[in-house]
Amino acid sequence: MNKEILFAQTLEKVRKTAKDQGNCISREQVEEAFLELALSEEQLAMVYDYLHKHKIGIGEPVNLDEYLSEEEADYLEGYLEQLKELPELSAGEQEAVTLSAMAGDLDAQNRLIQVFLPQVVEIAKLYAGQGVFLEDLIGEGNVAVAMGVSMLGALEHAAEAQGMLAKMIMDAMEEFIMENAEEAKQHQKIADKVNKVADKANELAEDLHRKVTVDELIEETGMSRKAILDAVRISAGKIESLEETGSGGE
Repeated sequence: MNKEILFAQTLEKVRKTAKDQGNCISREQVEEAFLELALSEEQLAMVYDYLHKHKIGIGEPVNLDEYLSEEEADYLEGYLEQLKELPELSAGEQEAVTLSAMAGDLDAQNRLIQVFLPQVVEIAKLYAGQGVFLEDLIGEGNVAVAMGVSMLGALEHAAEAQGMLAKMIMDAMEEFIMENAEEAKQHQKIADKVNKVADKANELAEDLHRKVTVDELIEETGMSRKAILDAVRISAGKIESLEETGSGGE
């Protein structure tokens, strides 16, 4: 197998192992995973640096607060103050509430939602810095918990609730990040189209020392009329170097 491919596969395996262990992995596990590749100390250091940047602790969990922006930290401080007002449950009380929630008790389900709100915050920290607001991640996680507590009746044991709800929280956050990334990609494609037309119009306008027409831009650049008119429409007619024109066919 190609060494680069093996390295990438091993790195992904290490990340998965760390995720399963609470985003933490030992140096021994990392070195054993890469044993076949015989990495140098410098290469291993690069692996550790990569893992740290992805919020994976080596030997012990990382301090996730270090990865938050100032705005996120300020929001979180206020939000956690609100959560302090919620009643705390002992392990025994939480088990009893979970069993009642599994049996369909609505009051117990609402109490269990409150129990999991701080855990939603900790999970959200793991996904922060991926192009979405921490507040939105927490919101998605809270919705997932609210949905999840009504589905606990499918479980056999109360101890399974923690894993089920945690997975639902993570799945919801990951899906939100993916949807946001796809939306951002589409927005960027649209912006690129507008910028391309605007740049070409600006270049031609500089040469002619006046605004240019759509026909002139077509002749000069070979761009289609549709592409130009779409850019004009998307920008709400804000391409200043281009004369105002009505929409038309190709």
